Amino acid sequence: MRAQSTLKTHAALFDSMSQALGLDLQEEAIAGRLQFDEISEAVLRCSKCAHPTQCSARLSKVAEGLDEAPDYCRNRDLLAYLKENAA
Repeated sequence: MRAQSTLKTHAALFDSMSQALGLDLQEEAIAGRLQFDEISEAVLRCSKCAHPTQCSARLSKVAEGLDEAPDYCRNRDLLAYLKENAA
């Protein structure tokens, strides 16, 4: 049960980080820029992060959004790519 809880937490963090960057993961998937397997892999990468508390705290303070994911984000490159190629 702990693993499922961890995955849910990190799925929410990944989604929140995406939103803070102005990305809509559902729209990215519909547009074909992001595959379901890539979302799963991103959540797994996020679950290996050593900074989930720091990430959550940072996201809770973001009102205007972020220009880029934090340096420690394991999905920084993927999110930068999506942001660069968003319609």
